Amino acid sequence: MTSALKHRTRPPIARTASAVARATLPLFKRLDPEWAHDLGLIGLRGLRPLLSTPRFPHDLVVPCCGLEFAHPLGLAAGFDKNGDFLDALGAMGFSHIELGTVTPRPQPGNPKPRMFRIPEACALINRMGFNNKGVDHLVARLSRSRYRGIRGISIGKNFDTPIENAQDDYLACLRKVYPFADYIAVNVSSPNTARLRELQAHEGLERILGALLHERPALQQRYGKRVPLLVKVAPDLDQEQIRALARDLRILQVDGVIATNTSTDLGVLDTVPTADMHGGLSGAPLHRLSLSVIAQLRAELGANFPIIGVGGIVSADRAIATLRAGANLIQIYTGFAYRGPELLEEILNELPR
Repeated sequence: MTSALKHRTRPPIARTASAVARATLPLFKRLDPEWAHDLGLIGLRGLRPLLSTPRFPHDLVVPCCGLEFAHPLGLAAGFDKNGDFLDALGAMGFSHIELGTVTPRPQPGNPKPRMFRIPEACALINRMGFNNKGVDHLVARLSRSRYRGIRGISIGKNFDTPIENAQDDYLACLRKVYPFADYIAVNVSSPNTARLRELQAHEGLERILGALLHERPALQQRYGKRVPLLVKVAPDLDQEQIRALARDLRILQVDGVIATNTSTDLGVLDTVPTADMHGGLSGAPLHRLSLSVIAQLRAELGANFPIIGVGGIVSADRAIATLRAGANLIQIYTGFAYRGPELLEEILNELPR
């Protein structure tokens, strides 16, 4: 990615969805955030017949992990956990959509309320807890999807699976999603499943990734394709932890890293009261932490190691800053929840060559 930015006007994407979003966002912001999220996705699915997936200039194509992405911008995991809205979201113009995080068995997640808006900071706090309909439901949805962009699938463990047996859950998900995935994200960094982040340390990472990487050759032979494995990491790592993590990723020969998940450091919100809002922070305040992790990972891993940057991308300027910090690709979530399709259009209009 060159440092010289070439600003070019591109056709507006998903015009109908953009117009509807502008009209309805003020109303949705008055609703409980989890209800608003679900209703918004249902509405988008209803608009699907009116949406036409845009085409993008070839000079925006990003080769990464042995795949070709139409451009750098994708949708982060968590927005469509179960693949129920993949075709509708795909028509918005994302180059890739990461589904999940999915677990072997369905689970309801943590008690509600579990998602909180902080509009003055363009932020969210969530403690969802891997609520999802289970891997079999996701596979059924994927088998019927017409989406032709890059499909990422984030996998995790059920909340009641002992941490010592976590590799069994990750393996179960890997085997089921493998034929439908273009890449698989190994989520060991959510703050909302007890002890999950312990798996980012050397012993846990080696146990989980060792099992997955050992299983992959058999799946590759069976399905005739090699699916890249990426690891999603937390923003709350110090420099020595990042250095050790990068060393493990190189030794294990992982295909890439996604940086970062949500943060448990609510201190970055300064004066915003968060006493009842326990969980992971996403949105604008996360950007500084995410940039720092991405920049250090790039320095540790070298120029050719794939990095997907996510966290705090709520504007085109922040998207470009994330690419400049060392990300090959970028993903949005909270910014999209606040701004809708307008954010996609803004970023795609400002992307560098």
